[in-house]
Amino acid sequence: MLTASARRRSIGTGLAVLAGVVLFVGIAVVTLLAWDGDQSASRLFTAYTWSILRFTLLQAALSTLLSVAFAIPVALALARRPRFSGRSWILRLMALPMGLPALVGALGLLGVWGRQGVLNDWLTAAGLEQPVSVYGLSGILLAHTFFNIPLAVRLLLTVLERQPAEYWLLSASLGMKPISIFRFVEWPALARVVPGVAGLVFMLCATSFTLVLVLGGGPAATTLEVAIYQSLRFDFDPPRAIALAFLQIAVTAAVIGLVALLPAPTDTVRTAGRKVLRLDGRSNASRLWDFLVITAAVIFVVSPLVSVLVAGLQADLWKLVTGPRFIQAATTSLVIAMAAGLTAVTAALAIITARQAIRDRRDQNRAERLLSISLAGTSSLVLVIPPIILGTGWFLVLRQLGTVATFAPYLVAVINALMALPFAVRVLEPALEDHRRQTARLAAALGIGGLGKWRLIDAPVLTRPILTALSFAMALSLGDLGAVALFGSSDLVTLPWLVYSTLSSYRTNDADGLSLILGVVCLFLTILGTAGRKEHNNV
Repeated sequence: MLTASARRRSIGTGLAVLAGVVLFVGIAVVTLLAWDGDQSASRLFTAYTWSILRFTLLQAALSTLLSVAFAIPVALALARRPRFSGRSWILRLMALPMGLPALVGALGLLGVWGRQGVLNDWLTAAGLEQPVSVYGLSGILLAHTFFNIPLAVRLLLTVLERQPAEYWLLSASLGMKPISIFRFVEWPALARVVPGVAGLVFMLCATSFTLVLVLGGGPAATTLEVAIYQSLRFDFDPPRAIALAFLQIAVTAAVIGLVALLPAPTDTVRTAGRKVLRLDGRSNASRLWDFLVITAAVIFVVSPLVSVLVAGLQADLWKLVTGPRFIQAATTSLVIAMAAGLTAVTAALAIITARQAIRDRRDQNRAERLLSISLAGTSSLVLVIPPIILGTGWFLVLRQLGTVATFAPYLVAVINALMALPFAVRVLEPALEDHRRQTARLAAALGIGGLGKWRLIDAPVLTRPILTALSFAMALSLGDLGAVALFGSSDLVTLPWLVYSTLSSYRTNDADGLSLILGVVCLFLTILGTAGRKEHNNV
């Protein structure tokens, strides 16, 4: 239990974070609303605007359909094979695309599927000329499935592995065939989470920026976020950018609202706690099918990663890392990433502790309950208003003041921190809640508080989750191109911006080397964040 003064400090800190986030987001939104509203409103009803909206929704829907449709058989195959050599490594492999910067993944896909890629080389050798194009809608769908299939597989596999052992024993005793097992055991479990997984994937695809920017290939394959960037960066047409920005906000808000209306999956089945032993899938045909599905998934995920590694090693890495442009970009990226990571973790801790302080009160009033709800929504605000929208609003503010270059690094750091805030809260909240339940009463009884409580009680337990959240936040910031795309210049160069500008200058060899360095750094931070965690298999 907290003392009255400690409770006031926690709630006050949470209020400060809430006010800061609302002020930062509010200034951006108000600026968009105030900037020549009549022209912006008229741009909402142009054929160009609606064509971009249609393409945004179309590519997101198709990407979601492909990602979930291919993830289901992979998850089923992995669930049927709980024990085989290399399974744990395959599960770790499925986590790599989630920690890989989108720009690096796009270059890896180009190395496999692009005009000069491995697949086209093979088909050209067979007598066909440039039979595969990775640009346009096909390239966007390919990139989204590469990043989202592993995410969907891990989410679906978790549900399948939680099925009670009694289900598998009963299905085996009844002699159920694979189609019956899928119909009566596996699909009911998947059906509870597929809508939520599909909603998450759709949101990620609808707000995708870097992949569409690199692989879109032209105006015919442009989403709302890329069109906003192009309207400001190349055409400087603020009314059109603002109209597109509010369409983007409407789309993300609608998707989040629909996902929130979905029933939450619940585990209502009682089990005796037996060890899971699956007796299905022992026929040769089933074994062959699972082998082919898992192998295809591994090849699909591994091939772009190998392409990045091979192409990057062919570059003159020593020349790249000792060049002044790289040193400038690396220094800027690390400083921004550290600032964004520390800001995200600090804000997450303030939000969580404030909500805990409010929950500790037995006689909560309406204002405190409203504050708790507002704090919970603060961490997800960036999902409704994506970084490119925040960047657009602040770009217009700073351009009026003539100080874009001066404040651009600070804005990029704050936007990246807001982007990482939901992940930091998700990592830290369970750890802090468990720790509070175990130690709060004892600390209060002993009269330990302040720095002494942190040093003796909190730090030994909470250091690991804090470092995990920090590493994830830094990896997200290091690999992000969205925020810096509007502000990137000769004075503000980050590693993703350096890779993109190098690729735009057709220096693909240097771009491959830089993307390898960027990918290794981000994956190192991601792996560092998951160090010590074990995959739990039902064997």
